[in-house]
Amino acid sequence: MIDLHTHSNISDGTDSPRELILKAQSAGISVLALTDHDTTSGWQEACDSLTSGMDLVLGAEISCQAEGGISVHMLGLLFDSENQALQAELAKTRENRLSRMDRIIEKLNVAGIEITIADVMAQLSDGATLGRPHLADALIAKGHVNSREDAFTALLHNQSKYYVAHYSPTPEDAIRLIKAAGGVAVIAHPYASHRGRVITAESFRGLVDAGLDGIEVDHRDHSETEKASLLRVAYSYGLAITGASDYHGSGKINKLAENTTELRQWEKLELRANNRRVVRK
Repeated sequence: MIDLHTHSNISDGTDSPRELILKAQSAGISVLALTDHDTTSGWQEACDSLTSGMDLVLGAEISCQAEGGISVHMLGLLFDSENQALQAELAKTRENRLSRMDRIIEKLNVAGIEITIADVMAQLSDGATLGRPHLADALIAKGHVNSREDAFTALLHNQSKYYVAHYSPTPEDAIRLIKAAGGVAVIAHPYASHRGRVITAESFRGLVDAGLDGIEVDHRDHSETEKASLLRVAYSYGLAITGASDYHGSGKINKLAENTTELRQWEKLELRANNRRVVRK
């Protein structure tokens, strides 16, 4: 089984990188990608925790913003972690997440919902990328909501009056950075319409021109109609087709390997990286 999209508590998952590796190995996963939001900080712990029997793909899920303010997530896999341009862009995105959180909290406070940045920061693991799930956890701790799902449904979704965008690169720029760092770029859950507005089939032309390598088709947030539409796009451009869990530990109901990638599709992706960077022991 090949799962190319998972998160640890270095971003908004609940398992440490070590716990994630152990759970994936116990689940019989043969290839696992660690793709925390806008950071590579969990890579070393994941590598140190790896034992024989499973390949580890190191990556990141990069927050992007397309034309019209549409949120897009780009999975960068197998890139060189020492690439300064990509790391600088990730750092810039992380820094802007803090000012964004301040503005969301201000809006919540005006509405009478008592929460502070200190409450939110208390939910982060050391070195973790700040995100709305941490605000959700703080709202749970303060008794405002019962779960992350309740927090996003009531307060934190993309159409909420409390929503605030943050700086992020365009999807095309993110792809170019990933490719310049020797990696491969896979767009994550691009048609998950319940999350907010999504890109069009026509917009894939620009992504492909920038170097897009694959599309995450099999994802729990895609309907069967959306999957069929994405398959047509992937076939028309010769892109790799992936499936993944988008696992977050107890932060979401997603289960490890609930969607997977076929071996030949993974091999197609791996060949597009400029070096063999899969970690194995």
